[in-house]
Amino acid sequence: MPTTGERFERAVSIMARLRGEGGCPWDREQTFDSIKPYTVEETYEVLEAIDNRDWDELPGELGDLLLQVLFYSQMAGEQGTFSIDDVLDRLSDKLVGRHPHVFGDVKAETSTEVLRNWEALKRLEKEKKQLQGEEDSNKAQAQSILAGVSSAMPALLEAHKISSRAAKVGFDWPEIEGLFDKLAEEVAELKEEIQRVGPTRKSQVTLAADARGKRIPEELSSRLEDELGDLFFVLVNLARHLSLDSESALKKTNRKFRRRFQSMESQLAASNRSPQECSAEELEQLWQEAKRQEQHPERFPEQKSSRLAF
Repeated sequence: MPTTGERFERAVSIMARLRGEGGCPWDREQTFDSIKPYTVEETYEVLEAIDNRDWDELPGELGDLLLQVLFYSQMAGEQGTFSIDDVLDRLSDKLVGRHPHVFGDVKAETSTEVLRNWEALKRLEKEKKQLQGEEDSNKAQAQSILAGVSSAMPALLEAHKISSRAAKVGFDWPEIEGLFDKLAEEVAELKEEIQRVGPTRKSQVTLAADARGKRIPEELSSRLEDELGDLFFVLVNLARHLSLDSESALKKTNRKFRRRFQSMESQLAASNRSPQECSAEELEQLWQEAKRQEQHPERFPEQKSSRLAF
């Protein structure tokens, strides 16, 4: 039976073979930039397997994600910047260094104390790098509490991380009621921007929202985008205060919408019809029926007629 180390070495050697002379043409053509989209895709497939509690599928998805690490490391080794050994050494050193309560003499009895120690160690590491001249040349950014939060990550996750960092230095809503007030404020501001436009441009907003081919004027689009972004940011903070993950919450709703909409399509297909052939009232009725099929009648005896209500 091969050891874990032997299995890992085999995976590394396979990756080297694929990139080597006489290997796979597609693998040999890839670059750091061309592989990036696959890394994002594989990460989300891991999350989906976890959400579905699909333990048979998860090992395969984790393997696909590990492949991304091997791919980057192999390409880096070819250009002489780093190798998979450097990746493993960095990981092991970080795990040991960031857990002095396990590998050293530091005491940490609760997860809160662990996180506090973790952040303190990260600050010390940054200060050490700065002394060694390895810190970013932009000192203002390097010293920011937000330094290290990648702007390349998904927007919901970035919003959660930067607001969490700010909260650690006291820049936060002290009570959740303040967030609901802020939410109402942002909704009002978004409505106000829409109300400011004239009848013709209002029509353009509505039609564009319905994906019927009209374009929102650029100036209006920019203002609406700002207000909508503010609204999203408040919602992410609300999720954070409730100890919920906004990305997971939205994914859950996406799956629910997909399931119910496909149920509507199935009902229509049984009578050789499509959603495009139905009136808004008929679609609403089908939507409510799809909801009732998922819910217990005794708990939800009547569904309110609220367009696409969840």
